[in-house]
Amino acid sequence: MSSAEVSEVAEPRASLSPSRAADFMRCPLLYRFRTIDRLPRAPSPAAVRGTVVHAVLERLFDLPAAQRTLEAARALLGPQWQRLLDDDPGLATMSPTDDGAALAQWLASADVLLETWFTLEDPSRLEPAERELYVETTLEDGLVLRGYVDRLDVAPTGELRVVDYKTGRAPSEAFEASALFQMRFYALVLWRTRGVVPRSLQLVYLGDGQVLRFAPDEAELLATERKLRALWQAIELAAATGDWRPSPGHLCDWCDHRAVCPAFGGTPPPLPPR
Repeated sequence: MSSAEVSEVAEPRASLSPSRAADFMRCPLLYRFRTIDRLPRAPSPAAVRGTVVHAVLERLFDLPAAQRTLEAARALLGPQWQRLLDDDPGLATMSPTDDGAALAQWLASADVLLETWFTLEDPSRLEPAERELYVETTLEDGLVLRGYVDRLDVAPTGELRVVDYKTGRAPSEAFEASALFQMRFYALVLWRTRGVVPRSLQLVYLGDGQVLRFAPDEAELLATERKLRALWQAIELAAATGDWRPSPGHLCDWCDHRAVCPAFGGTPPPLPPR
């Protein structure tokens, strides 16, 4: 191994994904717990159900257009759940697999989400260019932006539409900006890698059948890039000083790490070596 390769292994590149960026903006200590300490997160049947639904929506487009029916999607639920379970047996603790009736009810709740999607989009008229697309770009200062796009549609004339599925309910108007941050992040990466500003960003909420659409422009994406640079500088400062302060808010009731959060009388674990 060359010295350059050793250096690359010893000093990983600075990188951000939409979820980790959102963690730091919500609570610097949450970012530390998830990214640096890598504390385990509590099992969530709803999150696993969302993973199954995403897998079905990805695989549905393997079928010929005329066969992309609700019945076909329903038929994929069981096999996709089994495939995910085979890949990660630990998921069994996050679903009611020990009770046949409970498992059937859990899968039925996923069925409802698929049914909602069919009221919003017609897959027989869609031909996604990419599904579960990994995107990555490196900014001039070396910061790597990376993530996975659920679906990328490309029009014959070259326009891009970025689609993300959410299995929850649409946010209130007060929280729309934070929801769209993830999509602007993806739009920025696609612009930097493909030279095209996506024409449409689309968040599809299967929990209540709402669709949030946004058309970005270059100025907004440049502002997003500046925000991400500033965010990384703040992360580096927190890492250098060890000041990962909590930011208590209404989402703390659902946080996996309340027991070790000083805002609730807990003690964080010692920081691992940097």
